[in-house]
Amino acid sequence: MSPKLYHFPISAPSRGAVLAAKVIGVPVEIKIIDLIKKEQYNESFIKINPQHCVPTLDDDGFVIWESRAIACYLADKYGKNDEIYPKDLQRRAIVNQRLYFDSSFLYPRIRAICYPIIYDGVTEIKNKLKEDLNTTLGFLNQFLEGNKWVAGEHLTIADTSILASLSSILEVGWDISQFSNIERWLKDCASIPGYEENLEGAKTFGSIVKKNLK
Repeated sequence: MSPKLYHFPISAPSRGAVLAAKVIGVPVEIKIIDLIKKEQYNESFIKINPQHCVPTLDDDGFVIWESRAIACYLADKYGKNDEIYPKDLQRRAIVNQRLYFDSSFLYPRIRAICYPIIYDGVTEIKNKLKEDLNTTLGFLNQFLEGNKWVAGEHLTIADTSILASLSSILEVGWDISQFSNIERWLKDCASIPGYEENLEGAKTFGSIVKKNLK
C-alpha cells in the first residue's frame, strides 16, 4: 500500500514533500486538503493530525507532518541510493543544515512577505522585509558557489525543499538577477521530477499574492 500524502498544491512546504517523494521515487497517494475551504479543520483530518496542517504523511498508520521531516523519512525508508539523503554523517549534516536553513530562514522570510498580503490586507512590501529576504538569498547564493546543488555535487532533499519555497516568491515577481548562482541552479532544477507540477502550484500562489499588491 502506497503512503498517503495529505497535500495542498498552493502550499510551498506541501509541494516540497511531493517533490521529495518524486525524486526519491516512492509512489504516494495524494489526498487534497483544501486550506481555502478550511478542510484542515474537518474532524476526520484532525484525528489524523491534531495540528491540522499540510503536508501530512500516513504510511500504513505511521503519521508524521512537517515537510522536511517527511522528506527525511521517505528518503531513509524508500531511497534507492545514498545521494538523495546521504548516510555519511558529514554529508548528511550539510543536507540537514540546508533543510534547517529553509525552515528557519528562507521560508519564514517568504511567508512574512506573502501572508500579510493574502490575509491582512497589506498592499505593499516593506523595505525591511525585502532586505531580510535578499540577505537570506545571499546566503543561498554562497551555498551554491562552486556547487551544482545546494548541498554539494548531488541533488538532495535540500534542493526539493528550497526549490518549493523559492518558487513561490519568484512567482510573485521577486528579482534575483543579483544572485547568479541561484539563477544557474534554478535552470538545473528544471530537470527535477515534479518540477512542472511544483511550478503550477507556485504560479497559483503567486497570482493570489499579486492580485492584492499595489
